[in-house]
Amino acid sequence: MAASFARRVCACAGVLCALAALAIGAAGGARAQNAVWRVPDMRALPDDAHGRLVRLGREIVTQTPALIGPGAPDPAQRFAGNNLACADCHLEAGTKKFGLPLFGLIADFPAYSERRGVEISLPQRIDSCLTRSLNGRAAPADSPAIAALVAYLDFLSSGMTPGEQLAGHGSGAIPELDRAADPKRGEPIYATICAACHRADGAGVPRDPGALSLGYAVPPLWGADSFNDGAGMARLITMANFAHSNMPGGADYLNPKLSVEEAWDVAAFVESQQRPQKPGLDHDFPDLIEKPIDAPYGPYADGFSAEQHKYGPFAPIRAEIARLKAERGANAQ
Repeated sequence: MAASFARRVCACAGVLCALAALAIGAAGGARAQNAVWRVPDMRALPDDAHGRLVRLGREIVTQTPALIGPGAPDPAQRFAGNNLACADCHLEAGTKKFGLPLFGLIADFPAYSERRGVEISLPQRIDSCLTRSLNGRAAPADSPAIAALVAYLDFLSSGMTPGEQLAGHGSGAIPELDRAADPKRGEPIYATICAACHRADGAGVPRDPGALSLGYAVPPLWGADSFNDGAGMARLITMANFAHSNMPGGADYLNPKLSVEEAWDVAAFVESQQRPQKPGLDHDFPDLIEKPIDAPYGPYADGFSAEQHKYGPFAPIRAEIARLKAERGANAQ
């Protein structure tokens, strides 16, 4: 499969210019909340350059390490630095509600990035996944891999009105605790519910221990082959909601298997473990007031500790950020 990557890239090169226009994004507008959407059928795509590019994009999402990671046959195409797949976080190839889905995102770009302090394109947003969740390096905006991923994201939005927002984006919105999430409370929850799949050491289960380029049957949650500390999944609010909406296997947002309190505490346990460190995180979010309250690394605009930003409680931080924003607004008048 991986060996055919270069051939498919060549076959798809003719549509790169058209796909670059997709990264510019569609115009925004009023966002409907009650739209009905079905996963588009890839079997309906013709076997032409565009159809092959979309299929390649999906394969990159599900077979990331083999196609653009450590197992890619062409070293120049090794953008992902670990053996996770995009689909380890974007569940069901980016189609599961509250499993960090990818549908509908094509029209959201270009968009202002609080993390960078500038407007970014969709390829630049994909680069954040490559450099953080996949602990690798950025890909050129005109690379075939980026073109394939953009084509797949566009395909997932088939039938949607530009600017339309479907329910199910993100990882959920469970109530926050009025205390700090507690790794010590989370440890026995992990041992009882999670370790059977993710292993006691959090290292996950590779499909083939002798060929990590095949990826994981169950992904690692910490350790050298996991996401780094700058990834979105390294933030407690994302992790806790993701766990509540999707874990353990068979759970979904309508039928969670963890209680709200269990989700927060087991997420805190996972986030307390060691993982790769991304250099330069102190340069993220140049406007510190816009920094996510659960970013586990400083600096911060408020006076709260890194520990409280990592584990909560978050309500006092929210209140202080609201005060700082109001004070800024008053001073600007």
